[in-house]
Amino acid sequence: MDKPFSQACVNNQAIICEILERVFSDKYNALEIGSGTGQHGVFFANKMPHLSWQMSDQEHNHTGIKRWVSDHPSPNLLAPIALNVLDDYWPTAHYDAIYSANTAHIMPWDAVVAMFSGAGERLSSGGVFCLYGPMKYLGVLDAQSNIEFDYRLQQQSSHQGIREFHDINSLAIAAGMILREDNSMPANNRLIVWQKS
Repeated sequence: MDKPFSQACVNNQAIICEILERVFSDKYNALEIGSGTGQHGVFFANKMPHLSWQMSDQEHNHTGIKRWVSDHPSPNLLAPIALNVLDDYWPTAHYDAIYSANTAHIMPWDAVVAMFSGAGERLSSGGVFCLYGPMKYLGVLDAQSNIEFDYRLQQQSSHQGIREFHDINSLAIAAGMILREDNSMPANNRLIVWQKS
């Protein structure tokens, strides 16, 4: 059986990695929430060999992730662990880096809340949380492609949709994190960086 494949991962991984290499340069233990196909994890682990990279996702995605890990092994790339952000069974380890891509607009809002709460609890002091994906600002989506994407998401499921940046940032603040960067990315996405205070 072929590995799962996302063209979007191929398109965005290099430019995301440029920022992660900078903000994770002094970090050692990273948790990726919602690893999906596993493509980002294998790419970033190879590019940042100083960083132990822990992928996570719900168990039904593990087979595909493991195929990517098997085909692109790195000594710092760990086997995926099961994580549903709404469960109480988060990893007990603490991390100085957490990363998640294209999750906040797919998860229901209570899961987004849980993700930030859990990230805040698992981040060590000075650790950073990086979130990649599209955002609204004061309710506005500037790009037509994001307006259309938001509509498609809501047609698929009423709990999905592009999130409001200020709502997301409020969750980060409540979890003990401070906004450090809001980076504009290709294809009308953002890469937002918070730091645990």
